[in-house]
Amino acid sequence: MTKDIVSKARSAMDKAIESLKKDFTKVRTGRASVSLLDDVRVDYYGTPTPLSQLGTLAIPEPRLITIQPWEKKLLPEIEKAIFKADLGLTPSSDGQLIRMAIPPLTEDRRKEMVKMLKRMVEDTKVAVRNVRRDANDAVKKLAKDKEISEDDAKRVEKEIQDLTDKFVAKADEVVAVKEKEVMEI
Repeated sequence: MTKDIVSKARSAMDKAIESLKKDFTKVRTGRASVSLLDDVRVDYYGTPTPLSQLGTLAIPEPRLITIQPWEKKLLPEIEKAIFKADLGLTPSSDGQLIRMAIPPLTEDRRKEMVKMLKRMVEDTKVAVRNVRRDANDAVKKLAKDKEISEDDAKRVEKEIQDLTDKFVAKADEVVAVKEKEVMEI
């Protein structure tokens, strides 16, 4: 029973860290990344379709993203969707290909983005601690119902705390890497 509680807690904490990493891919740094366009949806015959399913996304240079749609008539729709996504990028089309230059970030914008990253990581730490609380509550209930001994309950609570510490440290590592990437000129 206690192994199940610890296993579920580990899984939930892992999901919180993975979610943080996924959110970080959408944060714009000074470099081009096709993951910036993950949330862009284009109206394709009345259906909002992910941009990656409508053409080839490439990064020919560190500060340039190109989109080559499989259907040329989609060029204006793709441009409209990028503008609507409000990414701070300006697409330019030559009739065949859409190019988007990634402008370098200003120092103020970098600091603002670091603050945003710290808020995101703090939210993740709160989520991890909430998982810890739920797991500890489940263990206390088992101990109260005399399904496990007090010693086992203490041991499992310590295991859950160690797990929490490990995942909080992992969140700090992830934000440190992303922060370095954002501050890089």
